[in-house]
Parts: sequence; structure tokens; C-alpha cells
Amino acid sequence: MYKVYDKWPEIAKESYESEQNVVDFRGIDHIVFAGMGGSGALGDIFSAILSKTDIHIAVVKGYHLPNTVDSHTLVVTTSISGKTIETLSVLEAANKSDCKIVAFSSGGRMQKYCTKNKIEYRNIPQLHSPRASFTRFLYSILKVLGPILPVKETDILDSIDQLEKLRKQISSKNLDKKNPSLNLAEWISDIPVIYYPFGLQAAAIRFKNSLQENAKKHAMIEDVIEACHNDIVSWEKKDKVQPILLEGVDDYIKTKERWKILKEYFRTNKINCYEIHTVRGSIISKLINLIYLLDYATIYLAVISKVDPSPTKSIDYMKNKLS
Repeated sequence: MYKVYDKWPEIAKESYESEQNVVDFRGIDHIVFAGMGGSGALGDIFSAILSKTDIHIAVVKGYHLPNTVDSHTLVVTTSISGKTIETLSVLEAANKSDCKIVAFSSGGRMQKYCTKNKIEYRNIPQLHSPRASFTRFLYSILKVLGPILPVKETDILDSIDQLEKLRKQISSKNLDKKNPSLNLAEWISDIPVIYYPFGLQAAAIRFKNSLQENAKKHAMIEDVIEACHNDIVSWEKKDKVQPILLEGVDDYIKTKERWKILKEYFRTNKINCYEIHTVRGSIISKLINLIYLLDYATIYLAVISKVDPSPTKSIDYMKNKLS
């Protein structure tokens, strides 16, 4: 797994520069991203990237297509394995509506269904596992949807540059005290509760999922603003949880104020917290950089905990029961 992660910058660049045919559906004002697990994380990323545009974004992690779908909607279904039953259900429902569709997978039932029903489809080979294939699928989709998405190419290229810079710090070739991913992994001993601001939810969700899949560790996430209205009370009782703060370098001024108060609260109550800050740049750069750093931390944590990050036996159990 670590060998794939060490190549994430090259994988991102190759995927964005690939010869995948783009799609150019006209009049799209609503995009639905459907996917589960590692594929679902892609929808979260696009929701964040497009949150300040005129395109309405919906992320579906389940079986049902929103009732708001119409002829101006593009439904993007992603199943890295090609056999995710929930996403296939959304694809079938979309095919019965008058929306536009494009599907992404590494083959499987999704490819067969799209071929049979003449649906726009792009095959993207899987690397090791769905979660390790993240950058290949993300940058391939950015390329294919380029004519539709109001995203600057300079922002995409900058995010790849940021990946290359971060790799020098976190990769398996740098196992010293300056490795931020390794430092985070060594700090985690109990159950992490991950706090995030508006815009960084995708990174928090991905971190939680990777902790669960790679390190086989329970984890929770909390919106920092909402947490001050409920979660904060739970700290009045000592428990085996550790707060991790994902902070944006240019968070909203009121959010920065909330971070300050929250950290003051933790210090006053002698609760150790771990702070992680985003890089400067576009929302794509911020998110992909965070995900790279945090994902690698979960691999290091797996090694420290003496567990194999690759197999996910419980997921296989569930899928076998459902198929």
C-alpha cells in the first residue's frame, strides 16, 4: 500500500494528463455524485470544490436518486470496484430518468450495464484498493468533466505540485522526526475525534474512513461550530478520546475565533489536542494535501499497531451477505 501512496503525485499528474475523452453536456446546473466508501469520498471532494459555484451539488451514499433530478442534471456514478450495489441502484434509476449520466469504474457490473445501455462510461484501472486509487480517480474525473466544472486548471496543477512537496516530508523514505504523518500516527493512542471547519468536511470524513479501514480504529468527526453546541459537553467527563483539529489557514474569521476558544477550553481542562493546518492555495490543494498527509498517518498507525492496513474482512463479509 505504501508503494502506491509514494507515487500519488505521479499518479495524479498522469491521470489528469491522460487521453480520457471529456464530456461536454450543455445546460447542467445540478450534479449528483453517487458512490460509497472510497468512491463516496470523491463526491465529498467535488461537493467542496464546487460549493461556491452556481452548480447545485448532491452527494448520494445509498440507493436513492434525489427527486430533484431533471434534464439539467448530470449524475456521476463512481464504483472503483465496479460492483457496488448501492451505486448500481442509483445508476439504474438515473437511466430511467431524463438526466445526463457518466459512470466511472475499473470494470465490473457497472461497465457491463453502461455498455448495454449506451451510457457514457470511463474505465479507470484500480490501484491496490479503492482507497489507494483515490488520486487516480479524482484527477481522471477532473479531466473528463473539465468542460462542465468551473474549476481553474491552474488550481488543479497547483494541487499536484503541493502533493509533490508534501511527499518529501511524509513518504516511507523519510522516517525521521520531521515527518508530520508519522508524528500524528505516534500521537494517536485512543479514539480520535476529528474537528473540522466549513469546507474541510471531505478531508475529515476521508480521515475517519481511512482510520477505520487502514488502522482498524474507531474514529468520530465533528463540525467545529456545531460541536460547540453539543459535543463540547462530553468533555466534562474523562474518556479515552483524543481531539484532532483540522484548521484552514484562511478559515472564516468567526471560525478562527471558535478555534481559539476551543483550544483554550482544552488547555484549561488539561486535554491534549493535535493541530493540523492546511496549505495555502485553492480548495483542491487544501483538501488533497490534507488527505495525503492524513491517509499516510493511518498507514503508519497500522504499522505501529501491528495490523495489516490492506485487508478489510468485515467489508467483505457485508458485501458477501448482500450480493
